[in-house]
Amino acid sequence: MMIINFIGISLIVLIIWWFWLYKPNNVVATSTDVLIEVKEGVYSPASLQVTANHPITLSFLRKDPSPCSETLLIPSLDISEQLTLNKVTKIHLQNIPPGEHVFHCQMQMYKGVITAVE
Repeated sequence: MMIINFIGISLIVLIIWWFWLYKPNNVVATSTDVLIEVKEGVYSPASLQVTANHPITLSFLRKDPSPCSETLLIPSLDISEQLTLNKVTKIHLQNIPPGEHVFHCQMQMYKGVITAVE
């Protein structure tokens, strides 16, 4: 009985960490084209810092066959794109306003953030 309780509590802690406490490493974009892989339930990189009001291309490579990974939404920039499995989908962003722009799948299980700084 102790083992079952331990396993249950461990799973609860893992779920809390994964969905609410985990903060991905921030990647600073040094070029105008950034590759973001969609695999194993995450965007990689999931936290991206870009220069505000400058054009950038986000290239999403979907390696995850999950149906949840096929739609990409960036609500603050009014973007909705279908990602093709094992192909790169390019999203050209012009003049990103300063601030945080969250991107995610339609169920918000895959999450990421673009931070535009001046």
